[in-house]
Amino acid sequence: MRAGGKDNIMKLATKLGLAAALVALPSMGLAQEAEAAPDINPYIFTTLLFLIGGFLVFWMAAGFAMLEAGLVRSKNVTMQLTKNIALFSIAAIMYWLIGFNLMYPGDGWWVAGWMGPWFSTTSLEPVGLAAADASLDYASVGSDFFFQLMFCATTASIVSGTLAERIKLWPFLIFVVVLTGAIYPIEASWQWGGGWLSEMGFSDFAGSTLVHAAGGFAALAGALVLGPRIGKYNKDGKTVPIPGSNLALATLGTFILWLGWFGFNGGSQLAMGTVGDVTDVSRIFANTNMAAAAGAVAALLLSQALYKKPDLTMTLNGALAGLVSITAEPLAPTLFGALWIGAVGGIIVVLTVPMLDKLKIDDVVGAIPVHLIAGIWGTFIVPAYNSDASFGTQIVGIVAIGAFVFVVSMVVWLILKAVMGIRVGEEEEINGLDMAELGMEAYPEFSKS
Repeated sequence: MRAGGKDNIMKLATKLGLAAALVALPSMGLAQEAEAAPDINPYIFTTLLFLIGGFLVFWMAAGFAMLEAGLVRSKNVTMQLTKNIALFSIAAIMYWLIGFNLMYPGDGWWVAGWMGPWFSTTSLEPVGLAAADASLDYASVGSDFFFQLMFCATTASIVSGTLAERIKLWPFLIFVVVLTGAIYPIEASWQWGGGWLSEMGFSDFAGSTLVHAAGGFAALAGALVLGPRIGKYNKDGKTVPIPGSNLALATLGTFILWLGWFGFNGGSQLAMGTVGDVTDVSRIFANTNMAAAAGAVAALLLSQALYKKPDLTMTLNGALAGLVSITAEPLAPTLFGALWIGAVGGIIVVLTVPMLDKLKIDDVVGAIPVHLIAGIWGTFIVPAYNSDASFGTQIVGIVAIGAFVFVVSMVVWLILKAVMGIRVGEEEEINGLDMAELGMEAYPEFSKS
């Protein structure tokens, strides 16, 4: 090759190199900008986790409604359905008006670690929020509020079933206002809001005590003030079984609650922006399901052993008790750990139901064994797999939350009883609350039972 030709090739290569560099400059700048931009994925995926988990827990409201509708007599079904849709709606309003910021006060504690601000209404982000203006270290306020609201409403749903078939509608709903606006947010703030129990080291992952036992304590106080249904206990002190109206509905309600619980426990991971978080959510799902299954099987077998025939209602509540039992720590246990924790929950139900009857505490749907007793069990056993928790601290938390919720609930129930009465009259109770309180029946084409 001639020297002149070689020089021309070199010049051409130099020009092409300069052109390539000029073309690459904008993309290099974009790469630098991309490196400098914040990672929005954790914010997006955690927000999505809250929204999906939230609507799954919302579906539990349908589960409670169906379970209660199936376990009460047909003459009281409309009342239970009315209570369930009303209590959820009241909870949504009260949690916005008072509850959310009372439960999560941040730096705004009125009494540090014990009491957040009152009537600090919840505000959402502006429409069309830009990434630069978002707090990318967590999730959107709207998704967090929506998710946490569902737990608040669940607490009230627990009370509804226990007091069925003899309580007036409006006193019950007034109690729901107090429970969802104040009682639940205050005790939950002690742990999830960074309060004194959290600082002590108490551990309750998704609310075996903070939600379920709390609802159970409120229900127990109401049951003691309200008294048992007419005919539940005869003059000899023996329990008279009062069958529910529709076990198909009760079974449907249980499966709906089982499904919703994946959002209840899985969403309580509170993060889905990393491989580890997503893996932990899947682990929580698996443990949650195992505990429910073990609770159902344990109750099925034990009811067969004790009563010579398996009891469907015990089996349904056994599954729910298994779910409540694993809720305090659904992440740390192995699948075998979830199995035996849930199985103990199912055993608790079968043994506790007759114990309550001996005490003449009338719990129509078995919410006290399922949510209160199994909730205490699940919270107590957390240190078996979570080395950061201790049995002593767990007991302190259970006692503190139980005492607060029970005493305040008892005071509210007694005030309501004195001021407006909380129980329907004898004739109204015998005829059914659907007609006495609402003037309509769930099954108008069938005779009352």
